[in-house]
Amino acid sequence: MAVIKVPTNFNIELEFEIPEFYRRLLALMIDMIIEYFYLRIAGEIYSSIASRSNYFDEDAGHNLWAIGLLLLTPIMLYHIILELTLNGQSLGKKVMGLRVVDEHGGKASISQYLIRWLLRLSDLWIVMILFFIASNPNFENAETVFIVLFGLGFLITDVVLVVSSKKGQRIGDILAKTILIRTHSKGNIEDTVFIDVADSYVPSFPQIMQLSDKDINAIKSILETARKKGDYEMAEAASSKIKNHLKIESALPPFDFLDVLLKDYNYISTK
Repeated sequence: MAVIKVPTNFNIELEFEIPEFYRRLLALMIDMIIEYFYLRIAGEIYSSIASRSNYFDEDAGHNLWAIGLLLLTPIMLYHIILELTLNGQSLGKKVMGLRVVDEHGGKASISQYLIRWLLRLSDLWIVMILFFIASNPNFENAETVFIVLFGLGFLITDVVLVVSSKKGQRIGDILAKTILIRTHSKGNIEDTVFIDVADSYVPSFPQIMQLSDKDINAIKSILETARKKGDYEMAEAASSKIKNHLKIESALPPFDFLDVLLKDYNYISTK
């Protein structure tokens, strides 16, 4: 299994496991099977409605078009909705233990998910291919052949990029600056940077709010990784850089200092 080292904003490298190609393929197949069966059900619903409609009525034609678009919407929004609500995972990724994160190891932003979604053409085309093949098994018209070839072109492009890219990135990942990792990888981050803090908590270092969300993600990633490895030097290096950057003076041990920073951030940002 490939392992990449991702530099954080504090010049400390975290290790992430890049999933094997077969894991990505199985996750994709699970998602496509879900999308395919939904498409078949939606097709039956549309056919049933269309059979009772008057094709010579202009209003009925517009209504059918709107219904078809409405039925296709869940397919179009499948990945973006799930990745936003499941923290970088579709149903297929969740089953296979995969997650989308940004290149710094933190939680991907909404704009990054949107870019990946806009460039997921190959997935949609593959589902459309399966649907058209099922509907026209003998490839009776040029339109079906074109759709099949067009979809396969997108699929081959994505496969080549995933296999040849050092970080296993498809074109959507490259442009969105995201990577796909194993959820149980060595540098795994928690689902969120937020932790429970008592209402009576008193922040020690309000300067923490000068840092960006990516910096906070990096701090939590470093802390989790350092704890798992028992790497005192990693925690010490991160603590020193943060103290210098925020001009903080503290005698707290590195692990305790990073813990307090995260608690301060959570308390201040939610009040």
